[in-house]
Amino acid sequence: MKIIIYTDGGSRGNPGPAGIGVVFCDEKGKVIKEYGEKIGRATNNEAEYEAVIFALQKAKLLFGGKKAKIMDVEIRTDSEFLAKQMNGKYKILDRKIEQLFLKVWNLKIDFNRVEFIHIPRHKNFDADKLVNQALDSKEKESKSLPGI
Repeated sequence: MKIIIYTDGGSRGNPGPAGIGVVFCDEKGKVIKEYGEKIGRATNNEAEYEAVIFALQKAKLLFGGKKAKIMDVEIRTDSEFLAKQMNGKYKILDRKIEQLFLKVWNLKIDFNRVEFIHIPRHKNFDADKLVNQALDSKEKESKSLPGI
Protein backbone atom coordinates (compact mmCIF):
# COMPACT_ATOMS: atom_id res chain seq x y z
CA MET A 1 0.00 0.00 0.00
CA LYS A 2 1.23 3.50 -0.84
CA ILE A 3 -0.02 6.87 0.37
CA ILE A 4 0.98 10.29 -0.95
CA ILE A 5 0.97 13.15 1.53
CA TYR A 6 1.33 16.79 0.53
CA THR A 7 2.59 18.91 3.42
CA ASP A 8 3.11 22.62 3.89
CA GLY A 9 3.91 24.88 6.78
CA GLY A 10 3.96 28.62 6.94
CA SER A 11 4.60 31.50 9.28
CA ARG A 12 3.51 35.08 9.16
CA GLY A 13 6.43 37.04 10.48
CA ASN A 14 9.06 34.27 10.51
CA PRO A 15 8.85 33.70 13.41
CA GLY A 16 5.22 34.50 13.91
CA PRO A 17 1.81 32.89 13.93
CA ALA A 18 2.19 29.62 12.08
CA GLY A 19 0.05 26.91 10.54
CA ILE A 20 0.24 23.61 8.73
CA GLY A 21 -1.60 22.02 5.82
CA VAL A 22 -1.68 18.30 5.09
CA VAL A 23 -3.41 16.49 2.21
CA PHE A 24 -3.60 12.68 2.12
CA CYS A 25 -4.02 11.09 -1.33
CA ASP A 26 -4.14 7.55 -2.62
CA GLU A 27 -1.71 6.31 -5.28
CA LYS A 28 -3.93 7.69 -8.04
CA GLY A 29 -4.00 11.18 -6.51
CA LYS A 30 -7.53 11.01 -5.08
CA VAL A 31 -7.83 13.10 -1.90
CA ILE A 32 -8.61 10.98 1.15
CA LYS A 33 -8.27 13.51 4.00
CA GLU A 34 -7.06 17.06 4.47
CA TYR A 35 -6.17 19.07 7.54
CA GLY A 36 -5.30 22.68 8.28
CA GLU A 37 -4.29 23.79 11.76
CA LYS A 38 -2.69 26.65 13.64
CA ILE A 39 0.39 25.55 15.53
CA GLY A 40 1.28 28.68 17.50
CA ARG A 41 4.44 30.69 16.96
CA ALA A 42 7.16 29.23 14.70
CA THR A 43 9.49 29.97 11.82
CA ASN A 44 8.64 28.84 8.29
CA ASN A 45 11.14 25.97 8.50
CA GLU A 46 9.80 24.84 11.88
CA ALA A 47 6.26 24.89 10.50
CA GLU A 48 7.34 22.79 7.50
CA TYR A 49 8.73 20.16 9.88
CA GLU A 50 5.64 20.31 12.14
CA ALA A 51 3.48 19.58 9.08
CA VAL A 52 5.46 16.40 8.35
CA ILE A 53 5.33 15.33 12.01
CA PHE A 54 1.56 15.86 12.05
CA ALA A 55 1.19 13.96 8.76
CA LEU A 56 3.13 10.90 9.89
CA GLN A 57 1.38 10.79 13.27
CA LYS A 58 -2.02 11.15 11.60
CA ALA A 59 -1.21 8.48 8.99
CA LYS A 60 -0.45 5.97 11.72
CA LEU A 61 -3.72 6.86 13.50
CA LEU A 62 -5.81 6.74 10.32
CA PHE A 63 -4.47 3.45 8.99
CA GLY A 64 -3.35 1.73 12.18
CA GLY A 65 0.03 0.45 13.26
CA LYS A 66 -0.16 -2.86 11.39
CA LYS A 67 -0.97 -1.22 8.03
CA ALA A 68 1.62 1.48 8.66
CA LYS A 69 4.36 -1.17 8.95
CA ILE A 70 3.70 -2.30 5.36
CA MET A 71 2.85 1.14 3.96
CA ASP A 72 5.05 3.23 1.67
CA VAL A 73 4.66 6.96 2.29
CA GLU A 74 5.64 9.65 -0.18
CA ILE A 75 5.90 13.07 1.46
CA ARG A 76 5.67 15.83 -1.14
CA THR A 77 6.78 19.24 0.07
CA ASP A 78 7.64 22.56 -1.50
CA SER A 79 10.33 23.02 1.17
CA GLU A 80 13.64 22.28 -0.49
CA PHE A 81 15.24 22.88 2.93
CA LEU A 82 13.23 20.08 4.58
CA ALA A 83 13.48 17.63 1.68
CA LYS A 84 17.25 18.03 1.38
CA GLN A 85 17.78 17.70 5.13
CA MET A 86 15.60 14.58 5.33
CA ASN A 87 17.46 13.12 2.34
CA GLY A 88 20.88 13.83 3.92
CA LYS A 89 21.93 16.55 1.48
CA TYR A 90 21.84 19.56 3.85
CA LYS A 91 23.44 19.72 7.28
CA ILE A 92 21.33 20.65 10.29
CA LEU A 93 22.80 23.64 12.06
CA ASP A 94 19.88 24.84 14.18
CA ARG A 95 19.11 23.12 17.52
CA LYS A 96 15.32 23.40 17.20
CA ILE A 97 15.37 22.07 13.61
CA GLU A 98 17.60 19.22 14.81
CA GLN A 99 14.96 18.25 17.40
CA LEU A 100 12.19 18.36 14.76
CA PHE A 101 14.35 16.34 12.35
CA LEU A 102 14.81 13.65 15.01
CA LYS A 103 11.04 13.50 15.61
CA VAL A 104 10.45 12.91 11.90
CA TRP A 105 13.29 10.39 11.75
CA ASN A 106 11.81 8.43 14.65
CA LEU A 107 8.30 8.51 13.14
CA LYS A 108 9.66 7.03 9.89
CA ILE A 109 10.36 3.78 11.75
CA ASP A 110 6.61 3.12 11.99
CA PHE A 111 6.34 2.74 8.19
CA ASN A 112 7.78 0.40 5.59
CA ARG A 113 9.29 3.30 3.64
CA VAL A 114 9.09 7.08 3.81
CA GLU A 115 10.35 9.13 0.87
CA PHE A 116 10.72 12.93 0.81
CA ILE A 117 10.20 14.64 -2.54
CA HIS A 118 10.66 18.33 -3.24
CA ILE A 119 7.96 19.69 -5.54
CA PRO A 120 7.38 23.18 -6.98
CA ARG A 121 5.13 25.45 -4.93
CA HIS A 122 2.37 25.46 -7.58
CA LYS A 123 2.06 21.68 -7.23
CA ASN A 124 1.48 22.05 -3.48
CA PHE A 125 -1.46 24.43 -3.86
CA ASP A 126 -3.98 22.50 -1.74
CA ALA A 127 -1.70 22.12 1.29
CA ASP A 128 -0.68 25.79 1.03
CA LYS A 129 -4.34 26.82 0.88
CA LEU A 130 -5.01 24.87 4.09
CA VAL A 131 -2.16 26.68 5.87
CA ASN A 132 -3.60 30.05 4.90
CA GLN A 133 -7.16 29.06 5.83
CA ALA A 134 -5.93 27.98 9.25
CA LEU A 135 -3.99 31.22 9.75
CA ASP A 136 -6.95 33.32 8.57
CA SER A 137 -9.34 31.48 10.89
CA LYS A 138 -10.53 33.35 13.97
CA GLU A 139 -10.76 30.09 15.90
CA LYS A 140 -7.89 29.19 18.20
CA GLU A 141 -8.58 25.47 18.40
CA SER A 142 -6.99 23.03 16.01
CA LYS A 143 -9.46 21.00 13.98
CA SER A 144 -9.77 19.13 10.77
CA LEU A 145 -11.74 20.64 7.94
CA PRO A 146 -15.53 20.06 7.67
CA GLY A 147 -16.57 16.61 6.53
CA ILE A 148 -13.26 15.04 7.45
